[in-house]
Amino acid sequence: MLANFRVLFFLILVVVSCRKATTFKTVTAQDVINKAIDVSGGNRISNSTLMFNFRGQKYKAFRRFGNYQFERCFIDKNDTIIDLLDNNNFERFRSFKKLELTDSTKRKYSKKVNSVHYFAVLPYGLNDEAVNKKYIDTVRIKGEKYHKIEVTFNKEKGGDDFEDVFLYWINTKSFKLDYLAYQYHTNRGGKRFREAYNERIIDSVRFVDYNNYKPINKEVSLYNLDRLFDEKQLKLVSKIELDSIIVK
Repeated sequence: MLANFRVLFFLILVVVSCRKATTFKTVTAQDVINKAIDVSGGNRISNSTLMFNFRGQKYKAFRRFGNYQFERCFIDKNDTIIDLLDNNNFERFRSFKKLELTDSTKRKYSKKVNSVHYFAVLPYGLNDEAVNKKYIDTVRIKGEKYHKIEVTFNKEKGGDDFEDVFLYWINTKSFKLDYLAYQYHTNRGGKRFREAYNERIIDSVRFVDYNNYKPINKEVSLYNLDRLFDEKQLKLVSKIELDSIIVK
């Protein structure tokens, strides 16, 4: 009888321990980012051709098994400008003739092309090799609960702006990226906070536009921008809008 009681008591302890382990499982930044990329169509993006317009310029992204080619096309003084950025190089063509560019000019143009393509498909890209992710906290914005994730970059393969810091707010229920903020150092530096709107799903890929804000007081901490947004202490400076989106 005593032996049976000991066995029963042991089983109860095991069940309780398992429930506690499940209840208090630690959520990591990597877990959140993986889920966010998945629900936003990351698998589809990885092997796709994506086209869209942004501020009067045409963009095209070709991705296959880790290889990519990003394009930008626009008109400058009646000439057609085509920028091509891939895993290894940047090239610019004017009226279909390749231009010889200095290394600094290549970096400047490639940064602009890469930036638009990068923001267009967020959170895709947050598992790149140079990315470091850190779970900051669980917070509320407009009454909704969010995972607050910090992203920094290694110097190696982190690009010219590897010192920039990003924050991402990912909904705890839907795992959709609804807000982001970043601190940059070029052009005397600054901070921005973006609010996603106009969500649409195109061929299983989630796209959004953004209201782009800056803090009224430029000295505030990047990590407080979510609170300041809720308190209406940010100033709308622009809108980030994509149109004519096609996914193949």
